Amino acid sequence: MAFNIVLIEPEIPMNTGNIGRLSLASGCNLHLVKPLGFEIDDTRLKRAGLDYWKHINLFIYESIADFYAKNKEQKMVYFSSHGEKLHWEIDYEDGLFLIFGKESVGLPQSIVEQHKDDTYKIPLYSSHVRSLNLANAVSVAVYEGLRSINR
Repeated sequence: MAFNIVLIEPEIPMNTGNIGRLSLASGCNLHLVKPLGFEIDDTRLKRAGLDYWKHINLFIYESIADFYAKNKEQKMVYFSSHGEKLHWEIDYEDGLFLIFGKESVGLPQSIVEQHKDDTYKIPLYSSHVRSLNLANAVSVAVYEGLRSINR
């Protein structure tokens, strides 16, 4: 069983490193969509992923268009604070693509608008918080999916 974690234009190497470690621990594949806010051999990325990085099932795409061209037949869900449905409403299944945007602004508005029915949010219970850290959001989604599938 594996989900596909997709980071569109991630900016912070430590987040991506932590998500890489999470992808390996949870049996997921990691997809990175350029441009990246760091070099793939960044020591901060590797340090966050420790010595696990070499074991990660990693896919890298040159652009959002490249990602969609190579994965057009796949079932995808999107995560955004602008989603209207909650992440526990997702019909998680093996192979599902979990799409996340970059740390500073999230997913491009055009993607959220185009995939409104497949866009979910993780609820926040404080008006003082705009969003979760990207690595935390990915963890919440992945482990909710694993819980849902393994009931």
